[in-house]
Amino acid sequence: MNAQTSSSIPPQALAGIKVIELGQLIAGPFAGKTLADFGAEVIKIEPPANEAGPGGDPLRQWRMLHQGTSVWWQVQSRNKQSVVLDLRTDEGREAVRHLIDEADVVIENFKPGTMEKWGLGFDELSRSNPGLIMLRISGYGQTGPYRERPGFAVVAEAMGGMRYLNAEPGRVPVRAGVSLGDTLAALHGVIGVLLALQARHASVSEAAPKGRGQVVDVALYEAVFNCMESLLPEYSAFGAVRQPAGSALPGIAPSNAYPCADGMVVIGGNGDSIFKRLMIAIGRTDLSADAELATNPGRVKRVGEIDEAIGAWTAKRPVGEVVDVLNAVSVPVGRIYSARDIAEDPHYQAREMIVPVTTHDGLTVQVPGVIPKLSATPGLITRRAPTLGEDTERVLGRRRS
Repeated sequence: MNAQTSSSIPPQALAGIKVIELGQLIAGPFAGKTLADFGAEVIKIEPPANEAGPGGDPLRQWRMLHQGTSVWWQVQSRNKQSVVLDLRTDEGREAVRHLIDEADVVIENFKPGTMEKWGLGFDELSRSNPGLIMLRISGYGQTGPYRERPGFAVVAEAMGGMRYLNAEPGRVPVRAGVSLGDTLAALHGVIGVLLALQARHASVSEAAPKGRGQVVDVALYEAVFNCMESLLPEYSAFGAVRQPAGSALPGIAPSNAYPCADGMVVIGGNGDSIFKRLMIAIGRTDLSADAELATNPGRVKRVGEIDEAIGAWTAKRPVGEVVDVLNAVSVPVGRIYSARDIAEDPHYQAREMIVPVTTHDGLTVQVPGVIPKLSATPGLITRRAPTLGEDTERVLGRRRS
């Protein structure tokens, strides 16, 4: 599957929605990418080259490059158009203001106050475009005592509670290996934009023929914190400070990673009936019949004993055998995938989650497919990521006409 031509594109959920993306790097652009995948017209504004650098979103230069451009760029900026404007100049700000006047959504992830400094704050923009929705992603949000602090995902993950838990007991906390704080903020931002579009539709009236827009304010640390499950309720109710537990899931048993003869697997045997099937499969009928272990509270009390029994069984078998045996009795189990495992997995292929795209200079790159899967208005990859300023003349010329 490659990028589809316009003649083969089925109806898309966000067709007719116009987005101006002013953000850079990960959070704002990931939100823009997600909206673009479902048919929104996303015009990405990028800075021009100058004596300080090559211009464009810095992500173009991040990680592994092909002929000077990151292959990551093919994921983050697919389905978008690239327009070069210098927002530090009056001319650049005037041009982008005209584009925003015609837009439904503007995305920005600058430090709070930057857009206002440029004369592009929501109050000013909404005077000429009352239906405008502005997604603002920042480290700490647009209000509060920390609003002006610089915020990256690594800090948000720490402040949001994730980094504290992401460690082996007694060891230094580690990061997940990807910028989860940015991605979680982007997804919360997309949810906010969709809610605001619905609210705008519901507010259409004679006085507001396009409906009323609003600001969607997303803080990186809040997006992380929102995913921390029982962390705060347990502290507020019992004074319990949840501690790192490595690959286990405290309070839910058994759920852990276990050594095999040639690698590792993860097993989730924490459902009551699942636990019984798991214990029978590993030859521990004594544990499957133990009344105390019939429900989760009893298993939590004896999780060490249970993990030891499972680990003793997996350690004598290769990963493939463990996976086959447990799948056969409907116990959730999985190998720990590397990039190679993902690329070669038939289920990923069947679900169209491995999609080849061709860059402007002919390199074929596999990128993640589109999610979620919509039956009637599916998301699609319709064009490769743009070169810097590829659409400037066409987009600005179209506006002037």
